[in-house]
Amino acid sequence: MNRRESIRVLIGAGAAIVGAPAVLRGRYRLFGQQGPAYSARAVRLVQDSMVIDMLNQFRFPDFADRPPRSQVWMASPGSFTEADWEVYRTSGIDVLALGSGPGDYEGAVRFFADWNGFLAQYDQWFMRVDDVRDLDRLAGSGRVGVLLTFQNSDHFRTPQDVATFFALGQRLSQLTYNYQNRIGSGFLETKDGGLSIFGADIVSRMNAVGMAVDVSHCGDRTTLDGIAASRKPVVFSHASCRALAPDHPRCKTDEMIQAMARSGGVMGIPFLRMMIRPDEPVTVDHVIDHFDHVMKLVGVEHLGVGSDMDIVGNPNPVNGEPMRETPNWDRYRLHKDAQGQWMLTIRGLDHPRRMFDLTEGFIRRGYTDDQVRSILGGNWKRVMAAIQDSTGARSGD
Repeated sequence: MNRRESIRVLIGAGAAIVGAPAVLRGRYRLFGQQGPAYSARAVRLVQDSMVIDMLNQFRFPDFADRPPRSQVWMASPGSFTEADWEVYRTSGIDVLALGSGPGDYEGAVRFFADWNGFLAQYDQWFMRVDDVRDLDRLAGSGRVGVLLTFQNSDHFRTPQDVATFFALGQRLSQLTYNYQNRIGSGFLETKDGGLSIFGADIVSRMNAVGMAVDVSHCGDRTTLDGIAASRKPVVFSHASCRALAPDHPRCKTDEMIQAMARSGGVMGIPFLRMMIRPDEPVTVDHVIDHFDHVMKLVGVEHLGVGSDMDIVGNPNPVNGEPMRETPNWDRYRLHKDAQGQWMLTIRGLDHPRRMFDLTEGFIRRGYTDDQVRSILGGNWKRVMAAIQDSTGARSGD
């Protein structure tokens, strides 16, 4: 039984548990009686879509366990169990992009050694996604696809390293993280110098091998320079709209969103409250506002999901040390609750099956089935094909 068939079975089981009135209302509790009830339409849309989260870091360490479970999975063969797999199987997410951030060449090589080993060991459950043909093979297989992607490009010592890491499985690289590197400036830098000459060479080599150029964390000038330098579509794997969060430099301006769209790219909307709305409360509907804004500005074909979480709905390591203060950290505009605790997640999108809640939000807002399917994964699939096409330039050329 594959994952989509299991959802159908669990819908029926949930309907039987909650009784006839819920069935008549067309709403079902998935996976037993726990959790919210979803409409039949939302369940069908998630079930029938290739759902891609372009930043989902698998499982952040939970330091309530020593060592954290996710670290054990990588270090101890056989430690990932069927109970662990169940969370992924029932999430509704078909493909997740890891978005790791190794600090140097050696760290990146180790990342690929760990992950290629993990995926080979658990190939009954997971599949490395290298190109669009893999997405077709993944459909109906009962497995979850994993895209090996990075949130920084410090591991590229020379342009030749781009081909090396592409061969190891990397399919997307964010040009910078928060600060300056040899390629350009991150958004926490005091001064944004734009894309460097070395950075332009890196972008050119990424275009040549078919690796996606991501400028999510780049400063404003570096974002625009990176888009202009690329011959292939450029993506924001996880970024929201500055028009709706005007004091947040991590969000993208309308000018940047339009430039991304002209390149043929896609923008993944994240589920972090400080990037969605400057004031409390922050709800699922405020997240949908960002989808609405981009759709009205450049069209639904440039929208996707990049939750910036892990599978269970955490955006950072759990029960660990608090985030350390770093230069210009206030630019993240983190929210605190009444007790003075950081509030990163959004209620309703802070659990493994959040794609169903997001889809319900689209339905409430009047999105068509085709629009929802394209946002859940169809647009990411299209842009992956365009980036990996060795013959074509970006659509705006």
